[in-house]
Amino acid sequence: MVNATAAKSKKAKKSTFSRRKVDPAFYWMTVPAAILVALFLYWPFLQGAFYSLTNSTGYGTWKFIGFKNYIAMFQDSRVGYSYLFTILIAIVITLGTNAFGLLMAVLLDSKIAFKNGFRAIFFIPYTLSVLVIGYVFKYIFMEPLPALGQALHIDWLSTSMITNPDLAWFPIVFLSIWQGVAYSTLLYLAGLQTIDSEIYEAGEIDGATGWTKFTQLTLPLLGPFVTINMVLGLKNALSTFDQVVALTGGGPDSKTETVSYLIFHNGLGSGEYSYQMANAVTFFIVLAILAFIQLKFFGDREEI
Repeated sequence: MVNATAAKSKKAKKSTFSRRKVDPAFYWMTVPAAILVALFLYWPFLQGAFYSLTNSTGYGTWKFIGFKNYIAMFQDSRVGYSYLFTILIAIVITLGTNAFGLLMAVLLDSKIAFKNGFRAIFFIPYTLSVLVIGYVFKYIFMEPLPALGQALHIDWLSTSMITNPDLAWFPIVFLSIWQGVAYSTLLYLAGLQTIDSEIYEAGEIDGATGWTKFTQLTLPLLGPFVTINMVLGLKNALSTFDQVVALTGGGPDSKTETVSYLIFHNGLGSGEYSYQMANAVTFFIVLAILAFIQLKFFGDREEI
């Protein structure tokens, strides 16, 4: 009887909501934004998808060639390596950014002196230009660090990591994490401030210690913020471009070429316009799939 009553009540609420009229002005207010998004996002994407089916070099005449660019792209070892390299460093950058961001947020949320000042100081890296800071870090990895390695007799540090094919990825990852931690920290701080202190007090009554409170109370309650941080972090890491331009230029021997850098460099500078358009469309699909998987995975964790 109770279930039937609840079902009727739910149905009545649903029918009342469905009969509610929405002022047409609200729809008209979305029209300017929809037009701008269509003009500057969807139309260029559709144009790029079309040119990926041609042999266009970005100017002059062109001819429709179907899916030949896509077939050639999947047979190109350089493109395959760029995808592998991009995904691997993106995973490291995302995990590192979120780990350090959460740690910094917990420390800044504690009762320490000059807390607001520290928050401002730690957020400064995010406000700086990646290219400018990238060239600063390039000098650090080219000059002071090798000198330090030679003084300490550390072989792998005695030469510049930027010119080492096996270590050139590290400066890119280090710079990305150093600059990305600030934004991640800000989001986690916002999440920590939504947690009621009474929850921690109840946990202490039940005998929860510092680590137990963090793993059993803080992390589960930060679920939505972990989701958005991981999704945004992976999206930004997969789009790594400025760091490569400033630090390595894709070298040495194309070992640090990300997909974004390869699309830009070869698409605009090497006459591979339509070929790299096919690469860009494929990369867009990969990003969409990864974002969907992330949202599904972390969304399920939040419901547990």
